[in-house]
Amino acid sequence: MSKLLRDFYSGDTVSIAQALPGRYLVRMWDGQPLVARITETEAYVGAIDKAAHAYGYHKTPRNATMFGPPGHAYIYLIYGMHCCLNFVTEPEGEPSAVLLRGLEAVYGAEQMSLLRYGKPLTQLTAYQRKNFLNGPGKCCRALGLTRAENGLDLTADTLFLCDGPEDVGLPPVDAGSYILRTGKRIGIDYAEEAVDFPWRFWLERTNLC
Repeated sequence: MSKLLRDFYSGDTVSIAQALPGRYLVRMWDGQPLVARITETEAYVGAIDKAAHAYGYHKTPRNATMFGPPGHAYIYLIYGMHCCLNFVTEPEGEPSAVLLRGLEAVYGAEQMSLLRYGKPLTQLTAYQRKNFLNGPGKCCRALGLTRAENGLDLTADTLFLCDGPEDVGLPPVDAGSYILRTGKRIGIDYAEEAVDFPWRFWLERTNLC
């Protein structure tokens, strides 16, 4: 078990997006680790992907982080209100990233609930529990991530990925049984042929009662 290092992020973006579901994202919040299992990702490869912000190496102030070194957080704002967390991949100069689409809270769920909804877990409705972390904006809100964290080094100690809670001194957890599914990405109808790229990966539980 160990924190994912720079070399992990410097590889092929699609392979990284496929390898991340089942691993853990850790956000340090006021000295407390907020730990969540990654359940859904999408790959975006700027060189060939018309759905990517940096398609064709088009660089702007908004997407500049994608062109930087791998292993950094690329956080952007959509609809003027929701932040989305991406993990920058591939060598510097190759604008690619993996979008975080879904999480499952493991440790620190109470704090995540306060950040996401402004109230404790015990006060959440069934609908709120079901939709706690099943979307990019929801994940960022629950982890207290904003544009201010854009560019964070994912190999440092504020925000990082690892193989298990043991990496932050917490007991291991039973992840249950999952199947890794693959399919088309969501919300990119404008992206012409890239609409059909099977670059979305998600975990589907197999042990539901």
